[in-house]
Amino acid sequence: MRIYTKTGDRGETSLYRGGRVPKDHLRLAAYGTLDELNALLGQALTALPADAVALQGMAEVLRRVQRDLFCLGAQLATVGEEPPAWVITEADVTRLEQAIDAMDAELPPMTTFVLPGGHALGASLHVARTVTRRAERHIVGVAREATIDPLVEVYTNRLSDYLFVAARYANHQLGCPEPALVI
Repeated sequence: MRIYTKTGDRGETSLYRGGRVPKDHLRLAAYGTLDELNALLGQALTALPADAVALQGMAEVLRRVQRDLFCLGAQLATVGEEPPAWVITEADVTRLEQAIDAMDAELPPMTTFVLPGGHALGASLHVARTVTRRAERHIVGVAREATIDPLVEVYTNRLSDYLFVAARYANHQLGCPEPALVI
């Protein structure tokens, strides 16, 4: 299989089972942003210190999220009644919620707004959170125009929550104070 096909040289690409669309189509913006998010999570994982035993569970969740992002992309790239082979499930959403609850139980309560920063890992997770929110905005637009599995929206919303708590948790575990908004 060749990397280049030349079929997109004129600004169009193919959807799975759904013909061709312009490369600036809202579906492509949505799953392209998920692809960007996946790369950011890969980058965040490189900032995770190897000796940070308390963060190994986070590393496992982030790697699973990378797999989930492929599922979300496949769902957004598929047009028609029949879903792709890979889909997000309620169990995937529940897994994120359980991870959020476990980390949140170890964090001090928030008393102010948190600014992105702290350790490189925490800052990277905050960047990933903002990209998740952008993906979510695109996904909401797709859902307005076409029928998509509602779990795509639910999972993306929960993922941004997870990344916020994960950033706080990483900073806490690594002894880096969270930057706070002081007015």
